[in-house]
Amino acid sequence: MDSTVFDDVLRTVRDFVRTEVVPSEDEIEETDAIPERLRSKAADMGLFGFALPEEYGGLGLTTSEDVRLAMELGYAVPAFRSMFGTNNGIAGQVIVRNGTDEQRREWLPRLASGQAVASFALTEDGAGSDPSRVRTRAVRDGADYLISGAKRFITNAPHADLLVVFARTDEQAEPNKGISVFLVPTGLPGLTIGPPDAKMGQSGAHTAEVHFDEVRVPATAIVGGREGSGFTAAMSSLTRGRLHIAAICVGLAGRVLDESVRAAAESEQGGAPISRFQLVQALLAESQAEYYAGRSMVLEAAREYDAGTDTRLAPSSAKLFCSEMVSRVADRAVQVHGGSGYMRGVPAERFYRDARVFRIYEGTSEVQKLIIAKQLLRSV
Repeated sequence: MDSTVFDDVLRTVRDFVRTEVVPSEDEIEETDAIPERLRSKAADMGLFGFALPEEYGGLGLTTSEDVRLAMELGYAVPAFRSMFGTNNGIAGQVIVRNGTDEQRREWLPRLASGQAVASFALTEDGAGSDPSRVRTRAVRDGADYLISGAKRFITNAPHADLLVVFARTDEQAEPNKGISVFLVPTGLPGLTIGPPDAKMGQSGAHTAEVHFDEVRVPATAIVGGREGSGFTAAMSSLTRGRLHIAAICVGLAGRVLDESVRAAAESEQGGAPISRFQLVQALLAESQAEYYAGRSMVLEAAREYDAGTDTRLAPSSAKLFCSEMVSRVADRAVQVHGGSGYMRGVPAERFYRDARVFRIYEGTSEVQKLIIAKQLLRSV
């Protein structure tokens, strides 16, 4: 995208997030839902397809542009970004990178416009950090496949029109080679989506279990038109997704830091602002330094990803550092706020809960460490 046009996009999104989404955060928390007025405006702005190709109605942002936009989106409650995150990210990118021309034409325009919501149905009991252990099965039955199994923690499943489903099609193949990925519209017989999970944080962002009882789909539903490419498709999509999540963490850390600075300047102890205390200043300084480090890391990692010089080590490093960093920044924010930071209705308390899951999804911190170490040892 032309840099001038992209700068305009950033300014528009920044203004929308700070003047309309942030003032709606209490409403989102209380209702556990994103107001329709925000959803409609997000769709009109192209946010459901910012990372999807322009030829299908998206904005076609590069990874470097994606992370800069994500930092703006991360300034508000994470549930807002989650509403359209899977369309642009882990679900949509599987279709962009691996789908047939027909599959792209059928689904990408609908995802980009917000007419359809896609979910990435990979995680199962015992197959979260290790996707190669997927147990959901897809058995060939004439010109169709019958899918049976269960998924859990599936983001946006209660609202999904399309499930990007990973299932084992070859029992004899190695664990990571016998997995295929299918495009499964919701509403098919045998497909059941459970109620939204009760979570620690991120009200307004919904996850749920998904059950498949011999759900029949045509062979044309298999992504790319061939079996066995599911594991590679998942890993490729997750890698870019990790950079996006790292950028969201940076954006959220910036918001939490702003809340901390404001609290330090306005809260008084002994008749003077607590900002005069050096240990309070130290909390702010540590958060600022880590925020700056995370922001710099994400921008450089995205640059290398776009250049193709580092598509594994840098994304995992950025995701590891930034997801851990935002939790530390949120923890310091509660400390700066004191007793009020532990009270419901205070942004610092809400963000403390919201930030915790970033160390788990898109690959846990422990998994990122294994990926990083494996990449380093390959050069020995």
